[in-house]
Amino acid sequence: MSIYEIVFYLFSAVLMAAAVMVVTVRNPVYAALSLVLAFFSSAAIWMLLEVEFLAIILVLVYVGAVLVLFLFVVMMLDINLAPLKEGFIRYLPAGVVVALLMAVELLTVLWTKGRFAEGAFPVPPPNPPDYSNTKAVGQWLFTNYLLAFEVAGVVLLVAIIAAVALTLRHRPGSRRQDPAAQVRVQRDERVRLVKMDPEPRQGS
Repeated sequence: MSIYEIVFYLFSAVLMAAAVMVVTVRNPVYAALSLVLAFFSSAAIWMLLEVEFLAIILVLVYVGAVLVLFLFVVMMLDINLAPLKEGFIRYLPAGVVVALLMAVELLTVLWTKGRFAEGAFPVPPPNPPDYSNTKAVGQWLFTNYLLAFEVAGVVLLVAIIAAVALTLRHRPGSRRQDPAAQVRVQRDERVRLVKMDPEPRQGS
């Protein structure tokens, strides 16, 4: 077994263990940290596949921004973990049965003859030194997968508008900005000059 395969199986095992911890750990902080480990392991596997651009984006965007923000929000919220632990034993047998069925299905797929043979997924040849992974991703994204890219943009736009609409609530006593009133304001309304008499000095 080559060092390439050893590293691949090592990071794959770490990735699977971290993914299991994300859905099994009851503490949300530990679940977020496990998700960070899973993203790092995925980025390492992508580096082995010479997909450096996606690996760096995964680390910078998801680990460096999204998950850190999620972790701060979880730590600032006062989450009561007692209701999360209630009923765990009651639903444990059903969860074990579902997990065993999923494991059997995965093993059946892996043991299917010829599906995962050595020649089914050949290792691609190494790229030349002047190969640009970012350029290749851009060419594939804006040529063969342009429709899927545009649809994903529309879905994200709808999600952003829905999030803003759900959080835009008129609560009594809350202070809100009115952009229309801010645009219509005149110069004289921005600054008000107040004339005040000078105060006498102390001791005079």
